[in-house]
Amino acid sequence: MTFIYMPFDLFYKPVDQDAEVWFGFMLHGWAAKATEPLHWLIYGAGFFGFLKMKRWMFPWAALYVVQVAIGMAVWPWLYTETDWWMGAIIGLPFAALAVMLWRAKSQFNGMVLGAIDVGQQDAK
Repeated sequence: MTFIYMPFDLFYKPVDQDAEVWFGFMLHGWAAKATEPLHWLIYGAGFFGFLKMKRWMFPWAALYVVQVAIGMAVWPWLYTETDWWMGAIIGLPFAALAVMLWRAKSQFNGMVLGAIDVGQQDAK
């Protein structure tokens, strides 16, 4: 998506057809076009951070996935005619992923202050 669709979206797609979603709210037109570089920056930073397991990925990876979980839960309430629990079910896997990323603190380069390595803790 980052390397194929986003350049098309940013450089080719007409402004009147553009749409971006943040926290489940859809932006259209120039508001969408203006936030596309932010999406690109976030995706690029996330790719680099996970590739090198940089310590700054904690807590940002988990917080970004929380934002995705909120967006997945809010979207059905705003743009479809579904019950509230359907949005909760859709957002639940992303919330679980956010918890797993939060608990993986020690995996991010082992340099996060106060990190407890679960493997070493279990060995004691």
